[in-house]
Formats: sequence, structure tokens, C-alpha cells
Amino acid sequence: MEFLLDGIREGWHLLLHPDAELKSAFDVTMRVAFFSTLFSLAAGLPLGLLLGLRSFRGRSAGLSLANAGLGLPPVVVGLIVAILLFRMGPFGGLNLLYTVNGIIVAQTLLALPIVVAFTAAAVQAVPTALLDQASALGASRPRVAMLALREARVGIFAAVIAALGSALSEVGAVVLVGGNIQQQTETLASAVLVKVSAGEYGPALAYGFILLGLILVLAAVLTLLQQRGAASLGWRAS
Repeated sequence: MEFLLDGIREGWHLLLHPDAELKSAFDVTMRVAFFSTLFSLAAGLPLGLLLGLRSFRGRSAGLSLANAGLGLPPVVVGLIVAILLFRMGPFGGLNLLYTVNGIIVAQTLLALPIVVAFTAAAVQAVPTALLDQASALGASRPRVAMLALREARVGIFAAVIAALGSALSEVGAVVLVGGNIQQQTETLASAVLVKVSAGEYGPALAYGFILLGLILVLAAVLTLLQQRGAASLGWRAS
């Protein structure tokens, strides 16, 4: 119980008087979360729309692959990305290993199947009659796709929340690809791991509480937007 109280006190102190390590870890965490979520949405939304709207050979395999990707082991993904980014690896010339950009690449790969699977499932739940009616009235395929996205926005927000949560809490890929370098590539989640390994349970709890608070705030904001979208759908349906 004393550890918990120490963590709460230190977490409050760090919030009021953040040190350089906390500021760096917070900054890296937000950069990784924002850009990996953005890139996974940019690539995942079109793929999810394709799998959710179109019937083609290999569609079932694509859906199965996306769903299987929801259980990708982050450590394995981090290991593969790290090997590819080694100086002698095929992408070693990019100099992304042990950098924040390298972490973003790894986290984007982890978030991508989440966005694809959630988007495909959400789009498939949109009434087919609505999309057929839009096509019959002369809507182009891009317009029909945008209609499907708008109608599936509750599920799309779920994809954003899941992808963002994964980026904020991931440790394995961060450590393997970023090297967990203090004040360079260390995130809030990986900092907790370091503190625990060093037996510094008070600071570990402090970082943990700060990370949990960040996740709760961002999830609350996105959930509010999601439910507003759900309410507007319900209003239109009535």
C-alpha cells in the first residue's frame, strides 16, 4: 500500500513539476500515438472499405488476415522491423533504427490490421439497400464509399480508439526498435518497464498513473465524438 501512496504522491508531484525525462517520454508517446494512428488510418481505411464493400477473389483471405492481425505479437513485429532496419538489413540505409520514426513505423504496422478489420466490419454492417440506392441515383464509387464511411462512423471511431490505445500502451516493439533510449526514444510505457526493472516502484507507478490518465482522457474525448455520431444516426433512423 505504501508503494501505491508513494506513486500517487510522486505522480502528482511530477504533474506539477515535470522533469526532463517525463517531458521527453510524454512528447515521444504523443508523437508515436498521433503519427502511427494517422498513418494506419490513411492506409487502413481504404483497405477496410475495399474488403467491406467489394466482392472479389481473395476477399475472405484478406478479411481473415486482417482479423488475425488483431492478435499480432508486438514483440515479434518489433523484432522483424528491427532486423529489417539493422545497418546490414534491406532498409538499414534509412537510419530508422533506435529513432522515434522507427518506432512509428513499427507501431503503424501493429495498428494497421486493427483499422482494416474494424473498418471492414463497420462497413459491412451498413444496410446494402442504402448503398444500392445511392448507386442507382448515379453516385460514383468514391461517393458510395464516402457514404459507407459516414454511415459506419461509429465503428470507425472504435478503430481510432483501438489504434490509439495500442500506440499509447505498447512496449515490446518500442524497446526493440527504439532501443528505449532515455530522453530520446523512451515512451511513458517503456519508462515504466525501466523503472520496475531498476526497483524504482514509486516512479514506475507515477509514470503508470500519468499514462493511464492520458489514455482515459483521450478515450473519453473520442468516445464522446463517437456517441454523438451514434446519436445522429439514431435521429436520422427515427
